Amino acid sequence: MIEGGAQSREAVLAVEDTGKGIKKEHFDKLFIPFFTTSPSGTGLGLSISHKIIEAHRGRIEIVSEEERFTRVSVILPL
Repeated sequence: MIEGGAQSREAVLAVEDTGKGIKKEHFDKLFIPFFTTSPSGTGLGLSISHKIIEAHRGRIEIVSEEERFTRVSVILPL
């Protein structure tokens, strides 16, 4: 999906769920390697994804409300 028309020059991929959301106190730690709240997680997924996207001059934006949703947007320059 390309948002913002031809002027924007960015591609945006947004994924949203209707799960339990992310607690506000966890937002500062989301991209820290090995941080996880999951008993079976490694805590590497977001940190590795973040580094790869930044290496391509992009960014990740996360919006979440507890008990409602989480939306993760990956924005990359075209």
